[in-house]
Amino acid sequence: MIENNNMAFRLVVNKPPQETFRAINEVRKWWSDDFSGSSSQLGDEFEVRFVDVHYSKQKLAELLPGQKIEWLITDSHLSFLEQKNEWTGTKVVFSLSAEGDHTVISFTHEGLTPQSECYTDCYGGWRQYLLHSLVPYINTGKGNPNVPESAIEEKTARP
Repeated sequence: MIENNNMAFRLVVNKPPQETFRAINEVRKWWSDDFSGSSSQLGDEFEVRFVDVHYSKQKLAELLPGQKIEWLITDSHLSFLEQKNEWTGTKVVFSLSAEGDHTVISFTHEGLTPQSECYTDCYGGWRQYLLHSLVPYINTGKGNPNVPESAIEEKTARP
């Protein structure tokens, strides 16, 4: 979906806005377990990695409990792109609103437009993590975040 020329998704979850807000801020539980930093208070910074394919550093630029979360991407490196830092300076916004017993999450990656080199691949990536990890994490407490290769090797190496 495109909203104001930016990548956007509309998600509906079975939890109230406050619980949804808390879960979104638990980035390690639904986006990437290869996570460092903090993602709970205004001004916090965190980094996520997906092996050597994706690195991004986010700063919590706006937090309105139960209503809105905004990350400013201050650094990025996507190895599969010609312009590897295409995400730098973009914003990821989660706007929340109550709808009956549900919460509607309006997700927008501002600055990631159909003209962006990453648009198609990043649309697929965001779709995967939002629909198949964030939504289940909010609804059931079980997400499906990216797991670093070192953790996979560690688990398979154990007797």
